[in-house]
Amino acid sequence: MFTGIVEQVGRVTRATEQNGNLTLGIAPARLWPDLELGESIAVSGTCLTVTGWDDTTFTVDLSHETVSKTAPRWQEGASVNLERAMSASARFGGHVVSGHVDGVAEVLEVREEPGAFTMRVRAPRHLARFLVPKGSVTVDGVSLTVVDVGGPGGSRADLAPDEFTLWLVPHTLEVTTLREWRPGTRVNLEADQMAKYVERLILMRDWETARPGGEVAR
Repeated sequence: MFTGIVEQVGRVTRATEQNGNLTLGIAPARLWPDLELGESIAVSGTCLTVTGWDDTTFTVDLSHETVSKTAPRWQEGASVNLERAMSASARFGGHVVSGHVDGVAEVLEVREEPGAFTMRVRAPRHLARFLVPKGSVTVDGVSLTVVDVGGPGGSRADLAPDEFTLWLVPHTLEVTTLREWRPGTRVNLEADQMAKYVERLILMRDWETARPGGEVAR
């Protein structure tokens, strides 16, 4: 479990491929002294397992499935956002984040505004229904507040149904990789957990009452 509050930025120092799977070496700005084998770290929003470390770098493995379903940033030299799994006593500064990427979005526009930067992002169509104005979304592992969305129930008519906007203050850009975003950048997207649970409950309710005569489907 994560909160989407990035602890530090790291850099991929090594990427070794074998049979479609990847082993990465990642160097944080400061390696945690209490790192444990097998613990979970969110790497740009992707929950990965620590498989080893040395004085400056820890290693993780990515399956072919993970590589194929996440943004293409698993190459040497790439910057990544890092967050260790939360502890029970930690402050819950963001929102509930699982580290399971739902899809890859695309940055369409980056604009500088007084005191902030605005981003316009296109979500995969199947995730657009989970985006609501002032709701939560995880982008590259960062817990962010959705500002405006398009389409039914949206807040801006000029946005497409699968588009949403973000406002980022300078501090967020300073301590995350989001400062590297440009139009065309592809990013990992995780929709709000609560929204996905609500949709599943509604779909299951409809499925259970779908048989003629109101009989519960088994």
